[in-house]
Amino acid sequence: MGADAERLATTDETRAYGARLAARLRAGDLVVLSGALGAGKTTLVQGIAEGLKVRGPITSPTFVIARVHPSLRQGPPLVHVDAYRIGGDLEVDDLDLDASLEESVTVVEWGEGLVEGLSDERLEIHIDRETGDDARLVTVHGVGARWSDTPPDRG
Repeated sequence: MGADAERLATTDETRAYGARLAARLRAGDLVVLSGALGAGKTTLVQGIAEGLKVRGPITSPTFVIARVHPSLRQGPPLVHVDAYRIGGDLEVDDLDLDASLEESVTVVEWGEGLVEGLSDERLEIHIDRETGDDARLVTVHGVGARWSDTPPDRG
């Protein structure tokens, strides 16, 4: 999957995009989210969680660093990580994300430059907030053979 960008006009569209993306996710997948503060990373994760049918609520795990949301329907759990306060590789190692990576869908906010070593195959998603409204530009780049096909369906 090469880089693919989509403009999402509202927070509801951002959640819906996350739910569509969830339909393509499976245990062992790593999703790395980047973007400015308030860009919509947690909103996107809320949509992913809805699509995966995991227990919520989904809130930013800034102070607890990571939350595990078990599946409500025999699917993979969602591991939601906020790496904003993580200072480097050693602190990432302390989270033991690699211990649950194979059986979970792991989504890391602020993970760019920190968690890529967890998997040779991952989705890198960058969210830019447009000025003056709720619109966001979401750019998705797939890394590795797992993501060599097309991005989630639009709609």
